[in-house]
Formats: sequence, C-alpha cells, structure tokens
Amino acid sequence: MTRIYLDNCCFNRPYDDQSNILVELETKAKLVIQQMIVDGKLGLVTSYMLEQENDDNPYAERRNTIMDFFKYAHQDISETQEIIKMAKEANATGLKVKDSIHVACAIFADCEYLLTTDNRFLKYKDARINVVNPIQFLVETEGV
Repeated sequence: MTRIYLDNCCFNRPYDDQSNILVELETKAKLVIQQMIVDGKLGLVTSYMLEQENDDNPYAERRNTIMDFFKYAHQDISETQEIIKMAKEANATGLKVKDSIHVACAIFADCEYLLTTDNRFLKYKDARINVVNPIQFLVETEGV
C-alpha cells in the first residue's frame, strides 16, 4: 500500500476560494485521494506537526473536520531527535521550519509521497520522498 502524507495546506484546500481553476482541480484531486484513504487504498500518515497546525486553525468547523479525518491514519508520528535532525537538514536548504518537519515526518514514516498545494514547498527535492500536488499524485499513481 502506498503511504502518503498530506501537509496542512493540502488538508485545507477545499476551504480555499474555488473560483481559481487550479484550486478547484487540486480540491477535486484531494477529495479523490481522501476517498482512496477511506477505502483503504492508500495509507495515510499524520504527525504532531499536522495536529499542532490544525489546532491553530481559527475556524472550528474546519479544524474539527480535519481532526476527524486523522482517524484514518495508519501511523501518527511523534517528535523524535531523529526527526528534529532531519528537519534541520531540510530547513538548511531553505525550506520553512514547519515544512521541514513535515518532510522529516514523512521520510521517517517511509512515505512515498508528501502532498502539498504550496508552490514553494513543491520546489523541494529529496531522493527519499516525492513532493507533489494532489493532481500530480493522481497522474503519477492512477494514470489520470
């Protein structure tokens, strides 16, 4: 089973302004992926950083809906010294601190993909993980 990690902006994509075609397509792709997780076709990995970012969401309905979805996670990653070390290495390449922690958690959990809708994050390259947007993920894995 393919193991994936979705960052916070990916989880929140359905709540963004859908009048932009790319946002709408990413939302639709994310919802397809979400259903694949529910159906057991993909293994979701979550982390302490996802939970922390979600807890900071000022919109209770969004926060609760996302938190409810975390129940489908096959693995929830807690902070370790190894993750902090990997995150510092990723951060040294110019990645933001929280994004660095997301990458480290995904790599630590042996995820094949980290999904994000953050254009800056999508530029990050690491041989241990594929950082792609939800559309790219479906194209690569489902031949959409």
